[in-house]
Amino acid sequence: QVQLVESGGGLVQPGGSLKLQCAASGFTFSSYSMSWYRQAPGKERELVATISVGGGTAYAAMKGRFTISRDNAKNTVYLQMNSLKPEDTAVYYCNALQTATGRKYWGQGTQVTVSS
Repeated sequence: QVQLVESGGGLVQPGGSLKLQCAASGFTFSSYSMSWYRQAPGKERELVATISVGGGTAYAAMKGRFTISRDNAKNTVYLQMNSLKPEDTAVYYCNALQTATGRKYWGQGTQVTVSS
């Protein structure tokens, strides 16, 4: 059974940091590119960052504040978020994509709230 389980979300003050993690199981993690998306209330889901099978990374506008990484030995992808702003408030979702087949999986999301 495929599972992507996000954790690490919570309430943080502006300027603070959080590290999200997504634990994967039920598929060959190392053969999937991994991404973090987020969805704020009333807005569409948007891409935050992607890390490829080979470890290459790509970011949306949060580059410089957010860092995505992966540990294939632990089947886990991380998102380090620094200098958080209220507009970063959203549900953050983990996504796995196998480019060759188009197989795609989603986690259930973890809430991040940035507020004083």
